[in-house]
Amino acid sequence: MNTAFLALLAGSLIRYLLKHPESPRLPWVVALSVVLAVLQLAGRRLGAQRPGRRGLLHLGAVVAVWVVLVLLAPSFAWVAVPLIYTGLRSLPTRAAVALVAVLCALVMIAEWRLAEGVEPNLFLVPPTVAVLATAVFIYMRRQSDRLQALVDDLIRTRRELAATERREGALAERQRLSMEIHDTLAQNLSSQQMLLQAAERTWDSDPAAARGHVRTAESIAERSLAEARRFVHDLAPAELAEGGGLAEALRALAARESAGFRVDGTAVPLPLRVQSALLRIAQGALANVREHAAASAAGLTLTYLDDQVVLDVADDGRGFEPGRERPGVRGHGLPAMRARVRQLGGTLTVESTPGEGTVLSAAIPLEHA
Repeated sequence: MNTAFLALLAGSLIRYLLKHPESPRLPWVVALSVVLAVLQLAGRRLGAQRPGRRGLLHLGAVVAVWVVLVLLAPSFAWVAVPLIYTGLRSLPTRAAVALVAVLCALVMIAEWRLAEGVEPNLFLVPPTVAVLATAVFIYMRRQSDRLQALVDDLIRTRRELAATERREGALAERQRLSMEIHDTLAQNLSSQQMLLQAAERTWDSDPAAARGHVRTAESIAERSLAEARRFVHDLAPAELAEGGGLAEALRALAARESAGFRVDGTAVPLPLRVQSALLRIAQGALANVREHAAASAAGLTLTYLDDQVVLDVADDGRGFEPGRERPGVRGHGLPAMRARVRQLGGTLTVESTPGEGTVLSAAIPLEHA
């Protein structure tokens, strides 16, 4: 805009110098042209091109000097074109339209003074240019305002979505932690309670067995302490953190629970979250066997297939009817196991019949893992 303004101003001054080299108004015209150029260039440095009080004062000064210059030399009339855009940018719409009308009227008067006779174009071209420029600018400003509003809405929506995702993530993490605590600390404490109760019952009649129960409870308490420390540092199962892998962790778990264990197929590397989920499922399933199944035998089977890894937990206990809650069953149980498997894109199936035992099977696709 400054370039267009200065170009029109210089062209008008050159025309005046060529047409009126002996005019007594020449010094005033040259001086006002210099003042007008300085005012226009100073607007950017003073920050007067942005809407505000300073911009209004600057625009008023430029228009005032231009009006005096046009009255002295009508050839400076077309400098009004960049002034129109400056006014449209700096003023509210109604005030800007009023300023454009005034500038257009002055341009027509100046052109009429320069013309040798009355021509229709004198009264058609300036209003047409002014109306077209005003309409285009107002339309573009409205489009810009709509675009800015859309950008603001998108930013606000993105912030709300991020906040929602954070809340959902916090809820999911809270649920996962509750399952972790249920599958580790709560079950270990339950095992310790049962062992200590057994030690109390046999303390007088069989001290050796009682001491064995106490030692087992002590080892469980040690693992519980390791699990509690793990919650502070990270969430990888302590058994897996020892470096033996999933198979060794399941083998140790089966030994503690007096259950059988075997591995079928060729072992493949599994992500830590898959190993953790299968280990927790095994712990939860064996805890249910110990507390509710009254089974004489239980077994774990880890099977590596071409497209999935499968963990089976079987017992010969009292069984139950799948899908029906049984009185006395506490904690997350099967819903927690299903949630773990579902997060990994797998499936959990339970086959059981009252009096004929239970088989729990967790299958996780290797591709998803």
